[in-house]
Amino acid sequence: MANGTGFSQEIVVTNTEWLMAILGNHDKHVKLLEDSFDVTVSSRGETISITGTNQEEIEQTTLVIKALLELLERHITPRSMDIVTAIKMAKDDKMPFFLNLYDEIVGRTADGKAIRAKNYGQLQYIKAVEKYDMVFGVGPAGTGKTYLAVVLAVQALKEGKVKKIILTRPAVEAGENLGFLPGDLKEKVDPYLRPVYDALYNVYGTEHTNRLMERGVIEIAPLAYMRGRTLEDAFVILDEAQNTTIAQMKMFLTRMGFGSKMIINGDHTQIDLPKGVRSGLIDAEAKLKNLERIKFVTFDEFDVVRHPVVADIIKAYNE
Repeated sequence: MANGTGFSQEIVVTNTEWLMAILGNHDKHVKLLEDSFDVTVSSRGETISITGTNQEEIEQTTLVIKALLELLERHITPRSMDIVTAIKMAKDDKMPFFLNLYDEIVGRTADGKAIRAKNYGQLQYIKAVEKYDMVFGVGPAGTGKTYLAVVLAVQALKEGKVKKIILTRPAVEAGENLGFLPGDLKEKVDPYLRPVYDALYNVYGTEHTNRLMERGVIEIAPLAYMRGRTLEDAFVILDEAQNTTIAQMKMFLTRMGFGSKMIINGDHTQIDLPKGVRSGLIDAEAKLKNLERIKFVTFDEFDVVRHPVVADIIKAYNE
């Protein structure tokens, strides 16, 4: 609806609790909407008014609020993260897929909380891992690639689809041989695998994770330890794949045995290899992207699930 100074849209919310859930404590959700779109959001009684000079942004804001109402109808109370995701998807014309994120529970945390895809990129990634035995997840830090890969691996183990989980990454910062670091292998490799441990502890709990590691059901090792093995009935995750050389990547990919799944995660913008050494990830993408049995899923700054400012930083660096 056009008025003297611009456009406006109204949404009536008769349920007081829902109205409060949409506005957020101290109007924090309103602030997120107003920071993201060139609009003013105000409420009076049961009516939320959205006003501004850009009709498209008013319509996008309206879509976000209506999607949040649908979440509340499903007995899901939206959190700031849901608002941020809805805003990103509205800006990216992916709003029709927003509610799909809440259709499927991928797993549960150690304390029983449901784990779902947080954005369209993650949804594509989950579907790819369900369908393909080898999936590359390529994109910036903070998109949840490592965490989701671990969640999917744990689910496959719980459902008896695989017998073990193998997590690996190239310890490139320490020259792969790790020889000059003090301590045993575990102590040398641990700093590089912190994100993997964090994800495992979140899903399995610390004690259960450590028990499974002692029994060899979960194996965490540097990439060099994959050489010469065939990995069967295993869910294998290679993290920080941008720091593999071409030879290391070929060595890793050809370890795959029957009954196994492989996820290869990496970020083109964070290559720590010596100058002039081509990344195994970039090379693999060029050589394998047309193979039917392998799926590449690309994440961008819209898929970042950290603080909204992280997406802005990634975008600024890309530009």
